[in-house]
Amino acid sequence: MGKKNKAFVEKITAMEDDFAQWYTDVVKQAELVDYGQVRGTMIIKPYGYAIWENIKDELDRMIKATGHSNVAFPLFIPESLLQKEKDHVEGFAPEVAWVTHGGDEELVEKIAVRPTSEVLFCDYYAKNIHSYRDLPKLYNQWGNVVRWEKTTRPFLRSSEFHWQEGHTAHATDADASQETDRMLEVYADLVEKYLAIPVLRGRKTDKEKFAGAKYTLTIEALMHDGKALQSGTSHHFGSGFAEAFNITYLDENGKSQYVHQTSWGLSTRIMGALIMVHGDNRGLVVPPRIAPTQAMIVPIAQHKEGVLDKAYDLRDQLQSILRVDIDASDKMPGWKFNEYEMKGIPVRIEMGPKDIEKEQVVLVRRDTGEKEFVALNELESRLPALLEEIQQNLYDKALAHRNEKTTVATTMDEFKQTLDEKGGFIKAMWCGDVACEEKIKEETTATSRCIPFEAEKVADTCVCCGKEAKEMVYWAKAY
Repeated sequence: MGKKNKAFVEKITAMEDDFAQWYTDVVKQAELVDYGQVRGTMIIKPYGYAIWENIKDELDRMIKATGHSNVAFPLFIPESLLQKEKDHVEGFAPEVAWVTHGGDEELVEKIAVRPTSEVLFCDYYAKNIHSYRDLPKLYNQWGNVVRWEKTTRPFLRSSEFHWQEGHTAHATDADASQETDRMLEVYADLVEKYLAIPVLRGRKTDKEKFAGAKYTLTIEALMHDGKALQSGTSHHFGSGFAEAFNITYLDENGKSQYVHQTSWGLSTRIMGALIMVHGDNRGLVVPPRIAPTQAMIVPIAQHKEGVLDKAYDLRDQLQSILRVDIDASDKMPGWKFNEYEMKGIPVRIEMGPKDIEKEQVVLVRRDTGEKEFVALNELESRLPALLEEIQQNLYDKALAHRNEKTTVATTMDEFKQTLDEKGGFIKAMWCGDVACEEKIKEETTATSRCIPFEAEKVADTCVCCGKEAKEMVYWAKAY
């Protein structure tokens, strides 16, 4: 490796030395984002947006397949509308950005830049739902929202971020409950099958649920450093918002009833999970199913006659079976190798004069670094299979890491020792008292991540107070 190539890799801090700095280095060096002029904002660069777009397009397809329609609601919310649901506004008040002037004139009523759109949908539903025949309303919105965060980091916690937010209205509580479950499973499928990230499915405690919700369901992923990341949530509102906004319908017997609502969202925060679950000290590792470029052709000794022509022919031949590109720039091959490793492109295809003579190419896997010589006439069958092997390997590796970092604790001493020495998910029993939940957070900085759907019992008593336990909870330090 030449000096220039070495310097390229040295721009990334080793994750073992400083994980936070490693994350920042990867985000910058892999050309995912740049920083905006306003604190906490980010410019998502072409490569970063291409990855997000692939995630977005897949999720959009899944959302539409479940019968939802896309809509677009305003960015602005009048203060009086935001104030209508008490718990909701209290939950978001510290993060709201306000518009106080329009041009040179001070506004009569402040306008919030949407932190989320529940109240806008509620106002719309109150005016447009009249009969049981109008239900269900199954809407989804792609957009950006603003939350004035105190501490920011690209993708993980930014003042402005991109997401989708689903908002639905149903005739019965059971229908809303079914929707809440269904959309969480859509998120779990997306994250596990396309991003190759295993997730825990479960319910948030009342303390951690969405402001104004009856209950919140979540998928939780474990990052390489042993911290958790909430990766998608689905909320059952019951009739709370409907009562605040007077959203009623006439049922089949002509009786007035409140609707039952849900909302659910997944944001660019999932890009942070992608980086922190699969990345390594050479940079990003992108699962093939969402990689903008699944294979990059790097011609070797491309100045020699016929090499570039053969490389372009190969690209044209492969374009119908995978997302493939070619780097015919005058950079040294070693520099190109490092650049595409940094960007996490799943497969590198090397092709030089000797390979052309032998009618073969060299395939190099980003996940393991393994090299494989493949005959040109076998390439169209081998490459799709290899991409699936890489996809599965990334998932299996992440699952093994999560399993290794999941520990049972039955006492507070065990709990604290595990957090200090190992991190990861801690399975511990809880009495159900919010005072114990708050004490655990105060003493350890760990929070409850979820109560799993499949109930487990790892002890008889609460890990904090020693009283009779009600539920097993996954706990962790989290982003």
